[in-house]
Amino acid sequence: MFSKAIVRIPCKNMVGGITSADLGKPDYEKALIQHQAYVDALEHIGLDVAVIDAEECHPDSVFIEDTALLAQSCAIIAQPGADSRKGEVAGVKPVIEQFFSQVEQIQAPGCVDAGDVMMVGSHFYIGLSERTNQQGAQQMIAILNAYDMTGSTVEMKEMLHLKTGLSYLENNNLLITGEFLGKSEFEKFNQIIVDGQEAYAANSVWINGYVLVPAGYPQTSQKIADLGYQIIELEMSEFQKLDGGLSCLSLRF
Repeated sequence: MFSKAIVRIPCKNMVGGITSADLGKPDYEKALIQHQAYVDALEHIGLDVAVIDAEECHPDSVFIEDTALLAQSCAIIAQPGADSRKGEVAGVKPVIEQFFSQVEQIQAPGCVDAGDVMMVGSHFYIGLSERTNQQGAQQMIAILNAYDMTGSTVEMKEMLHLKTGLSYLENNNLLITGEFLGKSEFEKFNQIIVDGQEAYAANSVWINGYVLVPAGYPQTSQKIADLGYQIIELEMSEFQKLDGGLSCLSLRF
């Protein structure tokens, strides 16, 4: 169960963020409205939300999830794989230190985007992507082991982050799409297969019995609802333009 979250307000320079999507430039004012709706949803679920001010020198800083992994026993400050994002952690670490007495950090040349890390109980799946390398993953696994948790790596070739195509919804239920279909690591889960046309919805977020789902993906929303979860659909168009999903917008603990 989660009780808190940390978010960061979008900055005006988000229009220059990193993207591989061909969806046009994000509308900053619209992004602010969508972000506030996201915060409102977290608060509706019952989370206390700490809000960090926008930071104009880091266009992608609204995607705060990539800066840290918050586990039960410790926080691990990440080492973002994109050079333009490495400075984002400086503004996030002091906030995390207000909540965690044990704070570890991934060291270069290791790199980890925490969007590549999926928690399933006390085990963490770590995707090896363009943003997360073997050195960073091994550092993270060593830290997890020191706090009586475990980790394993997942080979990736296509998606930006592990959680672009996977979302653990607790109770052994796993949203899954794309290159992760058929991978032996995920055979034990009850797989909710997300159709390729709705692949963006594979990045949904379980929080205390609710599931945040991007608006506009009715088949996936229905599959999740059929499992008994309470659904909150949120507009994400402006963040999708920057390859960002629902999980990217918060750190939950």
